[in-house]
Amino acid sequence: MRTNFVSHWRTAWISDVHLGNKISKAEALLDFLRENDFETLYLVGDIIDISALKRRIYWPQEHNDVIQKLLRKGRKGTEIIYIPGNHDEHLGGYFGKYGSITVQKNAVHTTVDGRRILVFHGHELDAVLVPNLGWRGHIGDIGYILLMRCGGAVNVVRHLMGLGSWSLSAYVKGSVKNVLNFIGNFERAAARYSQAYPVDGVVCGHIHSATVRKIGTVDYYNTGDWVESCTALVEDCDGTIKLLYNFDFSERKRNAMLERE
Repeated sequence: MRTNFVSHWRTAWISDVHLGNKISKAEALLDFLRENDFETLYLVGDIIDISALKRRIYWPQEHNDVIQKLLRKGRKGTEIIYIPGNHDEHLGGYFGKYGSITVQKNAVHTTVDGRRILVFHGHELDAVLVPNLGWRGHIGDIGYILLMRCGGAVNVVRHLMGLGSWSLSAYVKGSVKNVLNFIGNFERAAARYSQAYPVDGVVCGHIHSATVRKIGTVDYYNTGDWVESCTALVEDCDGTIKLLYNFDFSERKRNAMLERE
C-alpha cells in the first residue's frame, strides 16, 4: 500500500546507486524518490554503473523506473545536477545542460545559512591515497561485489533460521584495520582537497561509508550508497544537512499508514 506522505527538502544528495549492476538496491531508491521532493538534487557519481554494463548487460525494470522517476522530477521543477564518478566517468565527455539535468565535473552548493559546500564524487583522491592504483582498483571492485554476494547467501541462511539481516561487507568495513584506516585517510584527504576552494565543507560519495562529521574546520559529509546502506543527505529549510537512512523512509511510511488507519 503506497501512502501520499511526502517530505519536502531544499536539497538532496545521493550517490553510488550502480544502476546496471545486480548489487543496486533500485527499489529502495524508488521508495525514497516517491516519498521525498527536492528543489535541487545532486547525483554525486556512480549512478549508472557503465563499468558493469560493459562486462554484462543487466537492466531490469526497476532500474529503468529510477531513471524515469528522476526525469519526471526534473519535469516537475527539480534542478538535477549530475556529477560523474569513476563507474560512470564516460559521462564526463558530455558536460552541459540537458533540460532540467546539468552534467558537470563538480559543484559548489550554498546552503540557506550561507555555507559553501564543495560537491564531488571522490574518486579524484584515489591517485593520492593509492598510487598506481590501476588493476588493483578493478580487483577491489570485484572483491566488493563478491562480499555483497556472499553476504546475500549468508542472509538466506539467517532468514531460514528466523534471524534478521546482517551485512558482511559492512562488518568487514567496520572491523578490518586497513579498511578503517583507508576510510579515515579518505575523509581527511577530502577535507584537504576542499581547502583549494573557498568553501566551508565538502559532500562526496565513492567509499560507500555514510557520515556527517567535522574534520578540523571543514564540514565533511558522505552520501553513502544504494547498494547496502541506502542513505541520502538532505538539507532542510534552515540549512541543516543530515543523513537519512532506509530505516527512516520505511518508518515514516509505516507511521503515515497507521495515521490513515
